[in-house]
Amino acid sequence: MGSIRYSNSVKTTAPPEPRTRTPKFLPPALACDAHCHVFGPAEKFPYAPDAPYCPPDAPFERLQKLHETLRIERAVIVHASCHGADMRVTLDAIARSNGRYRGTAIIDDSYGDREFQKMHEGGIRGVRFNFVKHLGGRPDLAFFRNTTEKVRSLGWHLILHLDSNDLVELKDLFMKLPVPIVIDHMGRVKAGDGLEQQPFKTLLEFMKNENCWVKLCGAERVSSKGPPFSDAVPFARALIETAPDRILWGTDWPHPNVGKHMPNDGDLVDLFALMAPEPALQHKILVDNPARLYGF
Repeated sequence: MGSIRYSNSVKTTAPPEPRTRTPKFLPPALACDAHCHVFGPAEKFPYAPDAPYCPPDAPFERLQKLHETLRIERAVIVHASCHGADMRVTLDAIARSNGRYRGTAIIDDSYGDREFQKMHEGGIRGVRFNFVKHLGGRPDLAFFRNTTEKVRSLGWHLILHLDSNDLVELKDLFMKLPVPIVIDHMGRVKAGDGLEQQPFKTLLEFMKNENCWVKLCGAERVSSKGPPFSDAVPFARALIETAPDRILWGTDWPHPNVGKHMPNDGDLVDLFALMAPEPALQHKILVDNPARLYGF
């Protein structure tokens, strides 16, 4: 199957850092990277013709190599918008992981009971919705609500990729959802706006709800100062203190649409150790929490 040709208006994203540094922090056994992607190869798994961006290939084999370097044993592959609702690339990676990977889906209105059952058998445990403006903006809310009912029947959860202001504007909608929700990238708050900014205060309110989870990933997106992104650490600490049993961590490899600072994933692992310096919390966030949510 040939690759898709994109128009000049489609953004081509930068490749990840090719030389991953071995981190100083040694993750506990069965640690999980709960937010990473597999892209292509495009010759086998083409990118969607209407994708909002075109990434360089970042196939399963490179993700495996990354996790070997980071000493990470489990992962959740977050199906990305560049592949649209074609789930083959993510299901293929999960199948090849020998039980070490799970995944989340992006769907469209062509998905019925048969497709959901196939995804469940293939290791999918959630559906992701993008609300972020540069990825197309908000989904149809009727479709969103209908999907929520299907997710509820399967015992899955919703993953919400939001702009920080969405936390405030859509708070009532999200708080009333009858399924667990996982908020990506610490809500994409801006560290430069401080801990008292309304979007972050609202995120902390979310985390007092037993249905709400958050991912400590995307520090390079949250940071206002650039590498080593340490200005994201106080935000992570506040989230951990609010709901330690509903925190996940991930690399976000290969960091699509990351902006001007491409992180080294070894540095991000060591940054996590600053966010959660206590061994008991490290084990909870890297092992216990993802195992409970994803059924490892």
